[in-house]
Amino acid sequence: MSNFIPVFEPLLNGNEKKYLEDCIDSGWLGSNGPYIKKLEENFSKYCNQQYGSCVTNGSAALDVTLRAMKELYKWEDYSEIIIPTFNIISAAQSCIYNKLKPIFVDAEPITWNIDTNRIEEVITNRTKAIIVVHIYGLPSDMNPIIEIAKKYNLKIIEDAAQAHGQTYNGKKCGSFSEAATFSFFTNKHISCGEGGIVLTSSKNLLDKINYYKNLCFFEEKFIHTDLGWNLRMSNLQAAVAYAQLEKIDKTIEIKKRIGAKYQELLKNIPAKLSCPKTNYAHNHYWIFGIVLNDDVKFNAKTARQKLLDNNIETRPFFYPMHKQPIFKKLGILDNINRPVSEKLYEKGFYIPTGLNLTDEKLEYISDKIKQLF
Repeated sequence: MSNFIPVFEPLLNGNEKKYLEDCIDSGWLGSNGPYIKKLEENFSKYCNQQYGSCVTNGSAALDVTLRAMKELYKWEDYSEIIIPTFNIISAAQSCIYNKLKPIFVDAEPITWNIDTNRIEEVITNRTKAIIVVHIYGLPSDMNPIIEIAKKYNLKIIEDAAQAHGQTYNGKKCGSFSEAATFSFFTNKHISCGEGGIVLTSSKNLLDKINYYKNLCFFEEKFIHTDLGWNLRMSNLQAAVAYAQLEKIDKTIEIKKRIGAKYQELLKNIPAKLSCPKTNYAHNHYWIFGIVLNDDVKFNAKTARQKLLDNNIETRPFFYPMHKQPIFKKLGILDNINRPVSEKLYEKGFYIPTGLNLTDEKLEYISDKIKQLF
């Protein structure tokens, strides 16, 4: 077992090639092709939202969503948006690009999602929205968040980039919010290399999103009264993503099998594993995470290097947003520690969950992990 095992490999065994050939044969390569419409209509329906708008990636989805919501709801500059500190930088930088202020909330130690008990303590009269990020394939606890949003008249945005097909109490992630954003990056359940989509059931918001993602073209082409972006997805990307949407249930089944196998093989190591289930959801294992116990003498970085020495690729956990040097430089940080997220970064990492992994490879990876201790 000397071959390198990457942290993720896509499985392109559906209609991806067929649909790409159709794009080439028809000449529909750009952003007006038929697969764009198919993906928008079918993915929004799959997630129980009314409309979809394809964009270039998941970060762009957040950029254009916040721009559109700020304009539509007349948010003032530097209004506050609550986000989890245990998260990739996309949500925070989208706030800053749109002259909004991100407010960071610590993670919950079992699920690693935003700690709902910490949200109300950071709400002020400048708070306008909560960006809920469903972390690593397990949903955030939505009912308390919805209650808080209603109490303080806040909008909810779901960053569901890691939660394709996931449900909360049987209802699809992406359907609990004013707008939901998804990524189609290479390692996602639905992948076309890059790409993303915004879902909403508000026609007014959809129109704003489509306006800003398309260079703010208005009634007469090439005359502009606003500045936006070119965030259009190509028909080629949409063709691949649409083919993967067709088989998403099979993809989730594979991911859950991998997660269950790791739970069985690694159950006795001195570490916390990805939470397999809560009272509202079963984990879809977008990734499989390991958080070393406090009494383990080495950290995640050391563990990852030892596994790499055995040809096993891993990834670090998110570096908390409230520790980011760029945000310190911009002067938007407070002096509050978020200890759960800090520990997750120091002691946490995730291991391969590629769709092509065999039981033999899962056992090899697990054996090398157990040898660390």
